[in-house]
Amino acid sequence: MATAAPVPITRPPSPLLALTELPRAMMEFGTLLPSAPLLYTAPRGDGHPVLVLPGFTTTDKSTAVLRRYLTRLGYDAHTWDLGRNLGPKAIGREGEKLAARLDAVHEATGRKVSLVGWSLGGVMARLVSRMRPDAVRQVISLGSPFTGTPRATNVWRAYELLTGQRIDDTQTKEQLREGATPPPVPSTAIWSREDGIVAWQNCVEPFGENSDNIEVHGSHCGLGVNPAVLYAVADRLALPEDGWRPFHREGLRAMFYPSAGHA
Repeated sequence: MATAAPVPITRPPSPLLALTELPRAMMEFGTLLPSAPLLYTAPRGDGHPVLVLPGFTTTDKSTAVLRRYLTRLGYDAHTWDLGRNLGPKAIGREGEKLAARLDAVHEATGRKVSLVGWSLGGVMARLVSRMRPDAVRQVISLGSPFTGTPRATNVWRAYELLTGQRIDDTQTKEQLREGATPPPVPSTAIWSREDGIVAWQNCVEPFGENSDNIEVHGSHCGLGVNPAVLYAVADRLALPEDGWRPFHREGLRAMFYPSAGHA
């Protein structure tokens, strides 16, 4: 059972850890092929729509591996179609463009939509789930710093420069305050203590009846191609709409998912 979330911190990961992000992500990508037999033992999807949101400064190209995997499992995986993720420049100051994209998928399929967001995309997924709870089935975040201070990342200066949004303005603070509580739908946070971009403590889901945390080993930039992450996402998406439950770590799973909760 998950315990109380760790206290959010204000320090970013070490610069040395950040410098190893790219080579570690490349290694994780290289493990996909040998992991394929295990990845395809994941439960088959029920065809419901999944909207995948990319991380800061990236586009739908960055989520191609994850979406392709989900499609092969039987899900109706969708791109976010909002270009490069530059915060409010992409989704609108109030998140209205992302809400419109969610509405479009929901209306076209006639089914609730699962949201999978990588890094900043996960923060946005939580935001839009509060705006459209009736259209969202569940939220899964990958290394998303939805609590604490934005300064506990190694990219906060770039965020301000590229998005035009100050991290200490009133709206940002309000969004972070909301992020400190679980979304109004089932939610799972997937994160790594070896994250070199954001403080992992700020990516941990607060305890709730319908919230869970899955710790993995890996980099921040490799979360979308990390086999342990892909399998965990598939496991969460396969849950019945009215039968959400925490992630099980029995048997071989215990080798890849080191804890059931927090530090």
